[in-house]
Amino acid sequence: MTEAAALPGQPRGGVVSGRATARAYCVLAPNPSAMTLDGTNTWIVAEPDSGLAVVIDPGPLDEGHLRAVIDTAERAGQRVALTLLTHGHPDHADGAARFAELTGSSVRALDPALRLGDEGLEAGDVITTGGLELRVVPTPGHTADSLSFHLPADGAVLTGDTILGRGTTVVAHPDGRLGDYLDSLRRLRSLTVDDGVSTVLPGHGPVLNDAQGAVEFYLAHRAHRLAQVETAVEAGHRTPAEVVASVYADVDRSLWPAAELSVRAQLDYLDEHGLI
Repeated sequence: MTEAAALPGQPRGGVVSGRATARAYCVLAPNPSAMTLDGTNTWIVAEPDSGLAVVIDPGPLDEGHLRAVIDTAERAGQRVALTLLTHGHPDHADGAARFAELTGSSVRALDPALRLGDEGLEAGDVITTGGLELRVVPTPGHTADSLSFHLPADGAVLTGDTILGRGTTVVAHPDGRLGDYLDSLRRLRSLTVDDGVSTVLPGHGPVLNDAQGAVEFYLAHRAHRLAQVETAVEAGHRTPAEVVASVYADVDRSLWPAAELSVRAQLDYLDEHGLI
């Protein structure tokens, strides 16, 4: 879920759909919009010689898309053995129950309401399916239940909506919190510095091949927006709508409702820290 189009200085990515790494393949859902960019990226992840695959974010409840994901895996000689969710927003998770019916796979998520099967997901979990290793990284902020998945063999991280391939993401107040989001970005930065992550496989938009640059851009952008919101409040703009009109004047008005969610989260953050 994006709040802005591509911004100056933002790292540029590669193709949206198709093979991204040795283990990750993207099937793009047919749900493009101002909020979802080109559509939702559904990721099929598997060891190259394995007959088992993990699918991350089946996407919307679109029968054609769900079957296309299954067909793509089958053409690679793989059966979908597990479905994972980065978070519960409909453009990522609405198709999960039907996808589970079609594949016979369980659905694992942080939110118990989204799970189908006995197991959920928790910080620090390591998923091993068909020889594949995925490490669960808590990245709340966009939503409270947001997770990322570290794919160490490919030096990649699947970020859902925490980092997008283009533009910046919404801190979806009140569920999303800015302080949590900044901590999550720093957690992802540590993966790029300490764990060899160089590639971002996002929930929307193209793959980013400069993971550290992407994280640094997001942190700088958030600091810049927060300073702008603080200045707007000092100038007498008190309501979230007034702040949006001042701070996001250069952003398409169709994105202002999403920007207002982030502004509400920013105002809460500034208030919590005694800055307004």
